[in-house]
Amino acid sequence: MGLLPYIQSIPEGYSTVIYQQKKYGVTRTNFNNGKSIKIFAQELGGADFISFNYYSTDTLESLRPCEMPSEKVIDFLLKYSLIKLK
Repeated sequence: MGLLPYIQSIPEGYSTVIYQQKKYGVTRTNFNNGKSIKIFAQELGGADFISFNYYSTDTLESLRPCEMPSEKVIDFLLKYSLIKLK
């Protein structure tokens, strides 16, 4: 599954998204010219979080969730909605 477009649609730095009708603060940090990406999302006013690292080469991609199932991370990536600032 090509997750990179979903990950790249999260802006670098801090942003806010809606996931499962809840607001999350999300931080995206790129390393190694974007070949390594760290995402941490914290539910604002709640206890839930999403945390993972993503690594890519010319032929492979690797999703490494931090202390949670891959399914939770993939669900987040497929279903979050970015809150646009006006």
